Amino acid sequence: MKASFLPEIINDYRVFKGSQFIGTSGELELPELTAINETNEGAGVLGEIEVPATGQFESMVTKIKFAILHVAIFDLMDTTKAQELTLRADGQYTDKTTGDTQDVPVKIVIRGKAKTTNLGSLTKGKKGEPELELETFYLKIEIDGEAMLELDKLNYIYKVRGKDLMAKIRKNLMGQ
Repeated sequence: MKASFLPEIINDYRVFKGSQFIGTSGELELPELTAINETNEGAGVLGEIEVPATGQFESMVTKIKFAILHVAIFDLMDTTKAQELTLRADGQYTDKTTGDTQDVPVKIVIRGKAKTTNLGSLTKGKKGEPELELETFYLKIEIDGEAMLELDKLNYIYKVRGKDLMAKIRKNLMGQ
C-alpha cells in the first residue's frame, strides 16, 4: 500500500469459518495486544521503567457479536477444537496525491477457543445481541496482501511487517 493513502473507513467485512459465511451484527472487536511488562529500577536508572518482554502478551480476546441466536455460535462453542476465523474487509483510503478513493483488501485470521458465551435476550421485534468471546492465540493481519502482524502464541512466532522479532530468542533457547 502506498504511503500516500489516507485511511478512512472499513466499507464492509465478512467473517468465514472455512468456506462458511458467518453473519454477525455489524461489529467484531479485535483483540487488544498488551505486552507483559516488568518494572526495571535500580542503580543507573532514574526511577522506574516498564520493560516489555518481547513477544510475550497478556490474554487476548476477540469479541464476536451476533444479531440473534445462530447455529454458528454453537459451532464456535466447541472448546475441544481450535476455531479459525477469516475476516475479509474492504478498507477505503484516499490517495492524497490524486484525491481518488482506493479500496484495499484487509484480511485477518484469528484462531482461538470459546471463552465466554452470552446468549443475549429475546425481545419481540428486536435483536437479541448474543456475543461470543474467543481466547485468541493466533492472529495474522494482512493489508493489500502485505503481512503486517503475525502472532502465534503456541508456535513462538511474533512478526511485525515481516520482521521476525522472536528469531534471536528462539536461537538462544535452542543453544545454536
